[in-house]
Amino acid sequence: MTTPAGGIARNSGGGATPARVAIVGSGAWGTTLAVLVARSEPVTLLCHSEATAATIRDGRRNERRLPGVDLPAAIIATTDAAALATAELVIVAVPSAHLRETVAGLRPSIPPGADVLSVVKGLEAGSLLRMTEVIADAAGVAPDRIAALSGPNLAQEIARGLPASAVVASSNPELAERIAERLARREFRLYTNADVLGVELCGALKNVIAIAAGAADGLGFGDNGKAGLLTRGLAEMMRVGIAAGANPLTFAGLAGIGDLIATCGSGLSRNHRLGEELAKGRPWSEIEASLAGVAEGAYTVDAALALAGRLGVEMPIAREVHNALFEGKSVQRCLIDLLARESKDELADFQDWVERLGAST
Repeated sequence: MTTPAGGIARNSGGGATPARVAIVGSGAWGTTLAVLVARSEPVTLLCHSEATAATIRDGRRNERRLPGVDLPAAIIATTDAAALATAELVIVAVPSAHLRETVAGLRPSIPPGADVLSVVKGLEAGSLLRMTEVIADAAGVAPDRIAALSGPNLAQEIARGLPASAVVASSNPELAERIAERLARREFRLYTNADVLGVELCGALKNVIAIAAGAADGLGFGDNGKAGLLTRGLAEMMRVGIAAGANPLTFAGLAGIGDLIATCGSGLSRNHRLGEELAKGRPWSEIEASLAGVAEGAYTVDAALALAGRLGVEMPIAREVHNALFEGKSVQRCLIDLLARESKDELADFQDWVERLGAST
């Protein structure tokens, strides 16, 4: 099968096979999903730059974002938005900070009947919108046509064919099932969840906690200290989620604790790596330029704190991550101040959570 620059792959008999799946964004995760889809059908990979598209077409590699991985011939790399015309499923995989601008530019090119899947994890600065909400607003796509995918999904492992699981969230169960059926593989197990709000908040907030976890590892806090940090980080995530109206059980699932474990524990996580580098005393401005990709937690933390403030809940770990990134506070001082916080009943917030849940039902 050969792959020209457009959205058509040619099979060995010379016939044209239109790509029914299109992925917007050729970062590590977008490229990995292209590899996954290309194992069973052609896929269009819409790249930001022609240089990246040409490198993928000519060398079948994306070394900058996904080093060491051979890319199947069924991946059709292009910068031409017209290649989306044949898509039945459009997967959006661009950094959260560029999401609105990107999808607004693609608004005329997204087919009216296509399903849309967001794999972006974050909150929009200023508006505090979730990623599916940004897509709906900027691309003019009805919310019931948009789903979100989240879970413990380290790109390098999935690209290598290692087993992983994720959840497809949508208020439209038929949409979630349709996307899960299309993307699921034996090594990539997919579940569905109607709690889009909870799944997206999990995906955004866990990246902030992962920065703190990386810092704790960098300072040699040990397994006990890190376990405590992750547990209290999950409590912060749940406080925000429940106050916003999410299902608390979502935070015990793949998008919540599953993704938290992977992101906070793996050297493949850019957010964890950011925390480790902060622990060395390096400033965020210097680290940002050296990362081979986007550490979304750094771009989400202020929006997370603003959302927590709007909802009337506390996020002390997120507050210290902000201080380390943007206020020049040393990581050592941040973690010491967290440890110095007054102890309280571990379930002190439980009754408030119950009351909030009762008020929302």
